[in-house]
Amino acid sequence: MKVKRFLKGIAVLSITALFAAGCGKKETPQNTAEAKKVIRLGINGDENEIWRSIGKKLAEDNIELKIISFSDYIRPNLALHEGEIDANAFQTEIFFEKFKADHKLDLVSLGYTVFAPMGIYSKKIGSISELAEGSKIAIPNDASNGGRALHLLQDAGIIKIRKEAGLFPTVKDITENTKNIKLVEMTATQIPRSIEDVAAAVINNGVAVQAGYAPLKDSIFIEKGDKETAKNYFNLIAVAAKDKDNPILKKLLEHYQTEENKKVIDKVYSGASIPAF
Repeated sequence: MKVKRFLKGIAVLSITALFAAGCGKKETPQNTAEAKKVIRLGINGDENEIWRSIGKKLAEDNIELKIISFSDYIRPNLALHEGEIDANAFQTEIFFEKFKADHKLDLVSLGYTVFAPMGIYSKKIGSISELAEGSKIAIPNDASNGGRALHLLQDAGIIKIRKEAGLFPTVKDITENTKNIKLVEMTATQIPRSIEDVAAAVINNGVAVQAGYAPLKDSIFIEKGDKETAKNYFNLIAVAAKDKDNPILKKLLEHYQTEENKKVIDKVYSGASIPAF
């Protein structure tokens, strides 16, 4: 009888130990549904005050937002395609559609963020009317931003371009240039550093802000958001096509497109970037 009671005691202890071990395993974050999720978000440059605000909201959903900064407009989409990041937010719809078509990338847009108007800036003149004969103007050298710059120069009355050129005109599509303006094409991020070498420069909004410009205040001419073609220049959040229904990534867009975040955008950009939702 003593032997039976002894064996029974061992069995009870063993079951208790197994139960305790099982409970301990469930408490490990890696083995629970409560484990923190991570979103690796690619942006261009170091402007991430808005994303820090979004990150705080995501943290309430047990999601960590990791900001990964890129210094160009090429790597963010390639990194997304290669799985190095989970989403990116740096580009206009027109740039996105052309880039993914050119590089055969299976990426999609989750939704819009802001409209960031492109502007013309100068260290030498105070208005477009002051442009002298033969002046040099720097413009971005990529297809979508370069074409956008040419449309802006046309809106400013500096040149005229062929209607048939659509949204992607090149310098070859210029039909009128009464002041014989010389256009200097260069990498978008390089333009602010070269502005002293030209009479004026067309600079992307994000690049301008990063360089210390206040677009509404410092530009001598700026893009209008109410134009029919403006939607092509709305910025967006991009993800891999396979992740378009990912509920974690949808939270990123959900927290971005709120009335509260509109106020943050207005505070950070002082109207230079306008909510596009």
